Amino acid sequence: MLALLSLFFAALLAATLIPAQSEALLLGLMWSGSHAVALLWLVATVGNVLGSVLNWLLGRYLSHHADHRWFPFSAKQMARASDGYQRWGYWSLLASWVPVIGDPLTLAAGILREPLWRFILIVTFAKGGRYLVLILIARGSM
Repeated sequence: MLALLSLFFAALLAATLIPAQSEALLLGLMWSGSHAVALLWLVATVGNVLGSVLNWLLGRYLSHHADHRWFPFSAKQMARASDGYQRWGYWSLLASWVPVIGDPLTLAAGILREPLWRFILIVTFAKGGRYLVLILIARGSM
């Protein structure tokens, strides 16, 4: 149970503004054989999506603090994410799994008031798909 909680929180943190990695823990647990691979995929996906929802909430409710020093993204990063989001719309959330640009995209979705239901649907597809591909590659299935 502790391993699954660790994976959940690693995946959650990896999707927030806090730099973290969840892939190594996922693969280590998978290779240990201590848990079903489908369960590991589910735990990592749920944690990662919930971390993105936290970003969405930050964007939605804290966007008026973007000019403060403590705000995690520069004005240039936010402008780039907002431009990309406005250009591609909600489909840009398919890139929410991509390092460096994914977190600003999920924050921009909140700022631009993307409906939460659609946000969760697309981000779950993107992040769950990323973990699935990682698992398949690690198992030699791809």
